[in-house]
Amino acid sequence: MIYKDANVTYDINSRRSDGRATNIQFMTQDTGSAKLSFSFTKDGVPLPLSAVDAKIVLLYPDGSFYKKNLTLIDKVNGKAEYILSNEELKHYGIVKAELKLYYTNGQALATSFFTFTISKTLEDQNIVPVAEYYIDDFETLRDGINQTVDEISQTIEELRKKFADLEAIETKEGAQIKADAALSAAKFYTDTHISDTTNPHKVTKGQVGLDKVLNVEQASKTNFDNHASDKTIHVTEDDRNKWNTAEANAKAYTDVHAADMVKHITAEERSVWNAKETTSGSKSKADKALVDAKAYTDEHAADKVKHITAAERTKWNAAQLSKITNDVGGVSFAVNEGEDMLQAIVNRGRSMGTFYANGKAVNSPSTASTRGFFQMTSQSTDGKGMYGWVYAMDYRNNVFTNYWEGNNVGWQGWKRSLNTDDLLYSYANITLKNGATAGTRTPIYAKWGPLTLLRGHVKTEPEIIFGSIPSSYAPIGGAVVTVPLSGTGGTANLIVYENGDLKIKYPDPTDSSKLGGGYYIDVVIGFQEGGTA
Repeated sequence: MIYKDANVTYDINSRRSDGRATNIQFMTQDTGSAKLSFSFTKDGVPLPLSAVDAKIVLLYPDGSFYKKNLTLIDKVNGKAEYILSNEELKHYGIVKAELKLYYTNGQALATSFFTFTISKTLEDQNIVPVAEYYIDDFETLRDGINQTVDEISQTIEELRKKFADLEAIETKEGAQIKADAALSAAKFYTDTHISDTTNPHKVTKGQVGLDKVLNVEQASKTNFDNHASDKTIHVTEDDRNKWNTAEANAKAYTDVHAADMVKHITAEERSVWNAKETTSGSKSKADKALVDAKAYTDEHAADKVKHITAAERTKWNAAQLSKITNDVGGVSFAVNEGEDMLQAIVNRGRSMGTFYANGKAVNSPSTASTRGFFQMTSQSTDGKGMYGWVYAMDYRNNVFTNYWEGNNVGWQGWKRSLNTDDLLYSYANITLKNGATAGTRTPIYAKWGPLTLLRGHVKTEPEIIFGSIPSSYAPIGGAVVTVPLSGTGGTANLIVYENGDLKIKYPDPTDSSKLGGGYYIDVVIGFQEGGTA
């Protein structure tokens, strides 16, 4: 599967955090591929998730709320993940998310929230998300339903109070009853006034042509005016309209509340939620999780690959702790130009290690840079090495050794070790000069370690330079060796000059008549280095 994988790391601690904004961005068309990967640590090590029910809480910009299970992919190393559903991806904008870990022992941990973004693709520019609420945790769902029931109860109580207020104001039937009563009272009053024969208006019989009518008291005009202006007995048009519309308004409010599917659930939804979990089913799952966790823990505890025995721990703790190289396999230390290579080794005390030395370091065995190792087996009271050795090799493949006796002798001096090249040699022809010729054997030369080798039979006059070899093959200061004469007994001196020239001097034949047969130059000459005294 291909995912847009966004990694979020949590270190479980009590430090204050106001949440954090990430640069994670998903698109509304990332169907099945928008994945959040989580790593949990505590005190610098992975936080085990073997006995944890992990949840993610998502709050979307449009008010949608989701609480879903995390998938635990590596319980030992604290790894979990969550893949956003297609419905969740429709709620674009900045999303807040937090994680909750519920342990089987009743403990719980909540992380600080983080944010990420869901952006609309071009084809989704006109989508309008609908607020949704999704909880896949039974206990949380039950709490949510209880909260909804409390809200409904509160709403009903408010309606009851409003209807009580409306009843206190008036109903249509009540108003009609009161109006009928007022009409009856008015009629009674009028009838009474009509039947009043006390002549309240002091009208004389003569004035009304009733001079022959009995003088009975009637209701006064003031009484009629007071009755007409009495607001207690009569109602205004606004009052009448208000009372007439009260029932309709109350019914409309009730109808809106009854149709509100956010506050209420359908019978189908109630059936689905009731089927999510039962007490026995939840306990069965919890018991199985406990058994699985114990089995996993027991298996892990018995794993001899991941764990070590007491004997192994004792063995490892007793291992040598002194390092011969640095942590990445390089040398223990380096000696730079102008620094004393041998003193640097002594200063390290009783130890064994490796080093690099510049060719211009003091007391270096070679003008070429060297690498090697050393060991000091004891040390003095001031912490410096007392006895030890050093082995060095330059980049020309020459090997040198030296020994330190810190009590009296000190360093005994560098010695170069012979190699196979030192023991190999090959001959080259001596360059003959001034009329000299080869006799029965061609004159040749070679260098073998500290020795210069000459061989051959040469015919030449004495006291002249008869040939030469390279100056690098000639000893410093030259050399004089005795060679035999050819054709007669006797000897002569072979002179090897420092520049490589060769000459015969002082021939002393046994029979001078046979002089001229030549000279055998089969000699070995020590190769002296250094200057002449």
